[in-house]
Amino acid sequence: MKNRKENLPIRVMVFEGGCSGTSLGMALDEQKQDDQVFEENGLTFVINQDLFNEIQPITVDYIETPHGTGFKLSSGFVSAGGGCGSCSSCG
Repeated sequence: MKNRKENLPIRVMVFEGGCSGTSLGMALDEQKQDDQVFEENGLTFVINQDLFNEIQPITVDYIETPHGTGFKLSSGFVSAGGGCGSCSSCG
């Protein structure tokens, strides 16, 4: 099972609700027939084609801050989660 997860692409998705309302997130997931696929620096990202059409352009950055490291997603359509992954402040 471990090897199977290591080969899964990273899905970019929208989460509804939470502290900040609608936000972008990522998770390991199977590629689906209606996905747009992108490869960057050896990583494979997938996103539903309809969602991609709504929220593009999307930028995925890897950030390092005094509070931790992680991915930061940016889109003009929805707010994006930072590296801490929680509703409370990162400090």
